[in-house]
Amino acid sequence: MQEFETARLRCRKVSPLDLEALLPIVSDPEVMKYLGLEAGTILSRDETRVTIEKMGEFWADHGFGRWVVIGKEDGKLVGLCGFRLLDNTPELFYLFAKASWDRGLATEAAKASLRYGFEELGFERIVAVTRHANTASIRVMIKIGMWYEKDITHSGVDAVCYVATRNEYQPDNTFYSVSSD
Repeated sequence: MQEFETARLRCRKVSPLDLEALLPIVSDPEVMKYLGLEAGTILSRDETRVTIEKMGEFWADHGFGRWVVIGKEDGKLVGLCGFRLLDNTPELFYLFAKASWDRGLATEAAKASLRYGFEELGFERIVAVTRHANTASIRVMIKIGMWYEKDITHSGVDAVCYVATRNEYQPDNTFYSVSSD
């Protein structure tokens, strides 16, 4: 299992031990405002536990998935970032605690995840999808070098799809380090 670090963050595979730290994030209506089939649906303790289990199963099945994002400064879990699949295409996903908003952490983690996807996992194409109203997420997509591809409807949800390809991907020289255990 691979982990990576950025200047301010450490990203590692999610664990059942992350339940207590993740629960306040996924049970915050503002954090969940644009997520889920019904936007704004918060997760209960049991739903969060099941979600963590499913993320672990995804890792086992695919060799990649979503990481928990830990702030290096205080060692606290601040969010999730990584990959899931959308119609068999790697989809970049990120979700951060409200307390970490407006600090560039989502951009930092998403940029490193994109780099990891191309350089370590060998993906040819990565998409990111969000509802049209989620302008903060769209800004992150643009900042990390993704570009608008199209509007989509997935599972009944109207959204916007951004894309990055290996051929056009240009990593910058911000700090990024990969380790394996």
